[in-house]
Amino acid sequence: MLVTPHMAMREELEALADTFGRDRSALIPMLQAIQRKNGYVSDLAMQEAADILGIHPVEVHGVVSFYGFLGTEANGRFVIRMCQTVSCDMAGKDAVARQLENDLGIEFGETTKDGKFTLEWANCLGMCDQGPALLVNDKFYTKVTADQVADILDECRKAFGATALQAEKEWLV
Repeated sequence: MLVTPHMAMREELEALADTFGRDRSALIPMLQAIQRKNGYVSDLAMQEAADILGIHPVEVHGVVSFYGFLGTEANGRFVIRMCQTVSCDMAGKDAVARQLENDLGIEFGETTKDGKFTLEWANCLGMCDQGPALLVNDKFYTKVTADQVADILDECRKAFGATALQAEKEWLV
């Protein structure tokens, strides 16, 4: 039997609903799982999640568009979020941001051509006493200096192969 992308998405979301529940409280965990797997939340995923949870698709889109860690466009495998608060500013955020842009060849809000890295600003990472702070996927880096940027990026590059394979197999973490 031919499985269309629509059918595959529906099956994935049904499995997520079995894990997280079938009421409104399951929406964000479901969207986070889809975001982790695909790098973004598609229109189809939003429509199917709404149908499975019995809520209006506009509500799902509202959640995706409101939360900065969810998005409707594909991100790189490693999403690097840099805190842009005043405290990180005072701790030297600009030098770190420039180094990230130089080393990756992109600006904040962009993804590298190979699809590995995306740079994003974050309004606050909650690490005000340890700035400048970065969040790379789910890992925090604090008191980051421009000199440390190359090592952080190398750590990501070394992990890319194994991490990518694992993500394809086990995205229901």
